[in-house]
Amino acid sequence: MAALEDCYSIARLRAAARARLPAPVFDFFDGGAEDELTLRDNQDAFQRIRLVPRVLRDVARVDLSTRLLGRPAQLPVAIGPTGAVGFGWRGGDVDLARAAARLDLPYALSTSATASIEEIADKAPGRLWFQAYILQDKARLDNLIARALAAGYEGLVITVDLPVGGKRERDLANGLGFPMKITPRNFWQFARRPAWSLDMLIRRPPIMPSLAGMRKVEANRKAMESVAGRNYDPAFDFTGLARIRERWPRALIVKGVVHPGDVDPIVALGVDALVVSNHGGRQLDTGIATLDALPDIVAAARGRVPVLLDGGVRRGSDIFKALALGAAGVMTGRATLFGVLAGGQDGVARALDILRDELARTMQLCGARTLVDISPDVLRMPIEGNRRETE
Repeated sequence: MAALEDCYSIARLRAAARARLPAPVFDFFDGGAEDELTLRDNQDAFQRIRLVPRVLRDVARVDLSTRLLGRPAQLPVAIGPTGAVGFGWRGGDVDLARAAARLDLPYALSTSATASIEEIADKAPGRLWFQAYILQDKARLDNLIARALAAGYEGLVITVDLPVGGKRERDLANGLGFPMKITPRNFWQFARRPAWSLDMLIRRPPIMPSLAGMRKVEANRKAMESVAGRNYDPAFDFTGLARIRERWPRALIVKGVVHPGDVDPIVALGVDALVVSNHGGRQLDTGIATLDALPDIVAAARGRVPVLLDGGVRRGSDIFKALALGAAGVMTGRATLFGVLAGGQDGVARALDILRDELARTMQLCGARTLVDISPDVLRMPIEGNRRETE
């Protein structure tokens, strides 16, 4: 396994994470829905856009700082919600939150995290958001939101792109369930990673406190159902979102918007930010890449609320391109997730350092001294039919 100092890209952090985790566990974090076309296209969309640098600017120093939802951040980045992190690195949720706090970045705790709302607030105080999945159990959902409010979380993230779970075929092939467990069918895959497996056997697998007591979720290969979305409410609509807006007095962020026709009714409810997201390609396959969706969402928002982008961010130049297309910032998912899976808090810090270094370098090479200087005139948009072939 590569040392963190040898991980000079997010791709190398991904390789380091893969080297230390059993294949079914890595596949859970790395995989997407069905043929994983959207998963790949999220990254490919960034690669289809080329940069046209401006020159003869004084870029001896560049300023990467910004304001996200009215508060300062050292980077235009929030760490997005990722579930079940503790199965990949014990205590990983806290590690992600602490790394974010060091740079004044928001950290969104997932409903399916392996740390409680209160544990994160106690061990990693900072800019905390709670990401609420819309559970069928509305009493539990209300309780979680009330606990986040009492614990001082500044933002509530409502994920709206998961009415039903995606068909994640890697999870089906691996027979993955929660809690993760070693079975005769997957024994040898876990045996190849003895450090992870012995830790889980001796110390027991972590739990998901926010979902404790709910029915166990197993992959059902016969019914072609993976573990995702099995306890969520497919009837949630604008009325349900309005109810949450009434109950939550702080910043409300809606994550999972890709169609411009959805923007006006959501903004009309008084939300504070939108996140262009397709759940990292983990739900609907062949869905639009988030970078391709971003310009229309920004146009529909008309400056009324900031728009963040989630999905496919692996390079600092990706952040640059998202900002040039009107995003107020990005949410990292797998980029920082691979960091924590590779090396805990140090791995997350490494991932953020990589993105910060690459963003600063891209700004200097494109003649932008501040984030405000990043504009669409340095982008060469893709020509139809000139797309890189996917493998």
